Formats: sequence, C-alpha cells, structure tokens
Amino acid sequence: MSKKSTPGLNTSSMADISFLLLTFFLMTSSINTDMGIARRLPPPLPPNQEPPEVHERNIFIVKINSHDKLLYNGEYGRIEDLKARAKEFLENPENKPDLPEKIPTDIELLGTVDVSKGVISLQNDRGTSYDMYLQVQNELAAAINEMRNNMSQAKFGRSFADLNEAQKKAIEKAIPISVSEAEPTKVGGTN
Repeated sequence: MSKKSTPGLNTSSMADISFLLLTFFLMTSSINTDMGIARRLPPPLPPNQEPPEVHERNIFIVKINSHDKLLYNGEYGRIEDLKARAKEFLENPENKPDLPEKIPTDIELLGTVDVSKGVISLQNDRGTSYDMYLQVQNELAAAINEMRNNMSQAKFGRSFADLNEAQKKAIEKAIPISVSEAEPTKVGGTN
C-alpha cells in the first residue's frame, strides 16, 4: 500500500496580510503624546562657587500637598489665584518691604530697569498628581509670560512673541524665569 500525502496549506500570503493589518492599525490609531514642561534649565554653578544667598522676603513659597491643595507662603490658596499672586510678588509694584527687592539694572535696548530678585519656590508632595503639578507650572509660566508681554508692549509696542531676538533677550533679562523646584517630599502643614 502506498502512503497518501496530506495536502499542505499555502501560507505565503499570510505574511502579506499580517503586514497590511499591522500597517492599517498603525495608521488609523491615534497615539497620545505625553504632556511635559518646556523650560530651559539654568547652567550649573561652577564647582568652586557658592550658591547665592536669598533673603526671606525674596522667596514666594508655593506648596502642593498630596491632596492637590495649594499653600502660598503659609496661606491656603486656589489655583485660579496663583497667576495674580505670582505677578504681584515678582512685580512688587508698590515696592513693599515684605515683597522682593528690586535692583536697578542697565539693560541694552531698555535702559535702566528695576529687576526683581524674587524667586518662586515650588514644593510638592510625593503624592501630588501630575495634573495639578502641570496646572501650577502653567500658572507660573503664564504669570511670567504676561509680565513679559506687558513690558514688550510698553517698551516696543508689540507682544513678546513678535519681538526680534535682541529685544527678546532684553525683556528676558528684565523679567527672568525665577522658579526653584525642590525635590518632592512629604509636604507638611497642608493636609
């Protein structure tokens, strides 16, 4: 008796079909992009240089606890008020003694400008949600951007985004980004 051969399955087109399906899903799927913070970090201090001393009046402390509650310099606050509080602190329009010092600085294209020595210290708890952290960062960035736009309008008659590079650098020297972030910890006093 002769052996019967079993017919084989032709699978050569299976690879083509798999490739087409994979391509279809990649092209029709939406890939969520991660949210992040666009900010350039300052260069590190040289190893032989001590960090500058910051006086208490020049620090605005913003704390976020694990329940996403805000504390501004020891007082509870709302996210909606953060931009205005940060602007008031950095601008110190009435030169109050409990708000940051200002240093008259000669800046090319602007002349002598009072530059704030204010620093915003952002501290968050390890349990702080990323969403709340981003909201706080956005409000702080919005305060600085609004201050820069106001000065751009006053000095050059245009918004900050419409300035040339030299004008932008002058405004950035007059209104630097002064946000200091501490390592996440257990934020006390805000629970």
